[in-house]
Amino acid sequence: MENVKSIKTEIVVLGAGPGGYAAAFYAADKGKKVIMVEQEKRLGGVCLNRGCIPSKAYLHAAKLVAEAEESSIRGIHFAKPRIDLNEMRAWKETILDKLAGGITGLAKRRNVEVMQGRGYFEDSTTLRVETSGGQQFITFDQAIIAVGSKAAMPGAFDLGNPRVMTSTEALELEEIPKDLLVVGGGYIGMELGTVYATLGSSTVVVEALDGILAGADPDLARPVAQRAAKLFREIRVKTKVVKMATAGKQIKVNLEVNGEKKEELYDRVLVSVGRVPNCADLGLENTRVQRDEKGFITVDDHQRTADPSIFAIGDVAGGVLLAHKASKEARIAVEVITGEMSTSDDIIIPAVVFTDPELAWCGLTESEAKQKGINVEVSKFPWSASGRALSFDRTDGMTKLVIDPESERILGVGIVGSGAGELIGEGVLAIEMGATAKDLAESVHPHPTLSETLSECAEAFYGYATNTYSRKKTTTEQ
Repeated sequence: MENVKSIKTEIVVLGAGPGGYAAAFYAADKGKKVIMVEQEKRLGGVCLNRGCIPSKAYLHAAKLVAEAEESSIRGIHFAKPRIDLNEMRAWKETILDKLAGGITGLAKRRNVEVMQGRGYFEDSTTLRVETSGGQQFITFDQAIIAVGSKAAMPGAFDLGNPRVMTSTEALELEEIPKDLLVVGGGYIGMELGTVYATLGSSTVVVEALDGILAGADPDLARPVAQRAAKLFREIRVKTKVVKMATAGKQIKVNLEVNGEKKEELYDRVLVSVGRVPNCADLGLENTRVQRDEKGFITVDDHQRTADPSIFAIGDVAGGVLLAHKASKEARIAVEVITGEMSTSDDIIIPAVVFTDPELAWCGLTESEAKQKGINVEVSKFPWSASGRALSFDRTDGMTKLVIDPESERILGVGIVGSGAGELIGEGVLAIEMGATAKDLAESVHPHPTLSETLSECAEAFYGYATNTYSRKKTTTEQ
């Protein structure tokens, strides 16, 4: 007879990714009894196992290859690198094991019970978990759904052929294909395309829209596109993939460019056209939880679903699908459950694209301001005027501020350049704190660093940046 157990807890968290374990740990820190349910053996969710972390590890490896190739201008000459994919994958796995082990250890120290198995809602207060030891039923006061998302695979591309990959398979790095097609010029396609191109693939990126990296201001995306144009065989915009078919050991791809049809062969194809929520087979129909037309769980700005007992956070709740957004929403949900006033309204969520150069932005973009009819002033500081950028030959960057002309408050920050992802946090803080351009200009930044580009960009707004010339604002303008 199957072993059936019943457990009572205050909070059950379904999913152990950046949103799930952040919610479980925070709730436990606030004195709640918590059970975290995860169907995979290794904790950490998509981000740790098949997303953010492994992709950044491979991007670091690719960066080393690129820097070695470019070092000759500094009088440093390396032989052509020898790539061992087995060793590279093993190195990546050690990183994931360490991080997952850390999460497991933190759960134990907080007395968060981790249950391995697939969760299914029997009703609004009961979760059935299919474990290796049988079924367990968890009755709960509150549930937080944090099951994440998965890479979308349109039916027209789903050939059942391993040569057609999503990001999940691409991160296994089984081989470096001679000819690779990347479908989608968003951040995932551009990041993984960078990895494969640097390691030796002849890579073509196709994007249906007018440009790559939609969401970023075009002037910030431009340096990424310019460098990628040298690395990739080709980047094609306004290009649609009509269909694919298996052709021996290759994939035959039918493309449409400006009404013209093409047929090409590739060794592998990476499909990177978005993500879909992991809502299937959760038993949501047995609760009052509602989903939108794209399948994401609908929530209010307190992360509440239509069911009073159930919250949803992270990718499964829609919006921008970023790990740090999930972690923030985890805290909001727990604070609401514990009676605090907490909301996701007006939270600044930064975006970072780990291409080469990196691209990061937060708050209001210049493009959004134009679309919404918001009057703003824009200040830019080119990294060609940065001594630090010059010192390592990466002057292809720019720092940009979007400023309210009346209050002079900083509404948005955009950075493109080496290490932009490490710099954007200051922009988030400036916007969250209501800082003005004057506040940023008068904050002393260490020299020589790339962080100086933020203060100099603010100084340029007033016309007195030391290392670049900008027209001084007149008295009437001020």
